[in-house]
Amino acid sequence: MKKIIVFASGSGSNAENIIKYFAKSQIANVVSVFTNNANAKVIERAKNHQVEVEIFTKTELIDGNVLQKVKNIDPDLIVLAGFLLQFPKNIIEAYPNKIINIHPALLPNYGGKGMYGMHIHRAIVENKEKETGISIHYVNENYDEGAIIFQEKVALADTDTAEDVAAKIHELEQKHFPEVIDRLIRLA
Repeated sequence: MKKIIVFASGSGSNAENIIKYFAKSQIANVVSVFTNNANAKVIERAKNHQVEVEIFTKTELIDGNVLQKVKNIDPDLIVLAGFLLQFPKNIIEAYPNKIINIHPALLPNYGGKGMYGMHIHRAIVENKEKETGISIHYVNENYDEGAIIFQEKVALADTDTAEDVAAKIHELEQKHFPEVIDRLIRLA
């Protein structure tokens, strides 16, 4: 059975969706959720599905402590699902082309440091974009600059609010993220 680790910082709706999807899989499962936020709802969501949780500090992420814990698990794929810290070079180098992220916009637009969640959706509405979408990409040492694996678009109405955009993006994430992970894990 192939092993997936999910990194998340917040509510964990994407992490939980991935856990549920792979709970039925004969190929892989989510063996651990790593979070830098001791108060994140993702902790409760993971524990509700009997998935191990690792809580760590930013210092432990940088100093190699988290890398050692990841190596102990030896995952086939690392998935960032709403993980807000820059991913460290030591883990990226240890797992080349085995770390992916989902971004709630069509990269390269609306990417980079500080561009996450409602910040992106508000910018999209302010700029009167006619469409947006999701991007699933490999992780490198720069925010949102890794090679794109998959993108899906959604049309926007002139009347859409940032909350409307968030709802449309969430729907795309819930549908496509587990499917893309499934395709990648079969190749791992």
